[in-house]
Amino acid sequence: MLRLLLLCGALGCGAERAAPLTFTMLQRTRVSKGSSEFSGNASLDGRLSHLLEGLNVTQVLPLEPPDAWAQRREDVTTYLLYFGQLVMLFSKERPINYTQSLCCRLGCRLFPNGTARSFYEVTLNGTAFLSFHVPNATWERRWPGEDAVAAFAQRELMKYPKTTQDLQYFLNTTCVSILRAQSTGTEKQRIRSHAPLVLGLVLGTLALLGMAVGIFLCTGGSC
Repeated sequence: MLRLLLLCGALGCGAERAAPLTFTMLQRTRVSKGSSEFSGNASLDGRLSHLLEGLNVTQVLPLEPPDAWAQRREDVTTYLLYFGQLVMLFSKERPINYTQSLCCRLGCRLFPNGTARSFYEVTLNGTAFLSFHVPNATWERRWPGEDAVAAFAQRELMKYPKTTQDLQYFLNTTCVSILRAQSTGTEKQRIRSHAPLVLGLVLGTLALLGMAVGIFLCTGGSC
């Protein structure tokens, strides 16, 4: 019995969850010589839920029924196609001979005590570039020094509700609701009902962010 109790203690039997539940989305945009390459993924509590490869978005976890998922996938592809076409158009006017890599990481964490924390971080060529301050829905510059590119991107993102209020609502409300349902192991239907907003808003917002920053970079850096 003593050995069993010690083993149970080591394995955390009956203990509350120590690590937070996490929903994370990651998108990478690589722009080179007028062409755009996309990749990324989403994970729900460590399980891969969505995969983005080029223009192909795959639902790994069955969060949406086939008909709803087909529409969502079409919406995401349309966003990315539009972005790629704009990059190609602007690159013809102002060619750029080096590669730019933009990485967006966003999501939320639900801690055992019921509190939550959301985040949205952007890196450019491996360096911290922008972050979204969720409580007051503002974008903040992280780029070292006073950089005109970061300032331009910040101004552009602050102009649109989809990249401010809508994003704040998703991170504060929708994302956390998904995790609360996941933590209780119930309300599976609620998880399903949120999935369209997850893909429609988040991947759409990522594309808009890529448009605001990536397109500008492809024009040769003129503010």
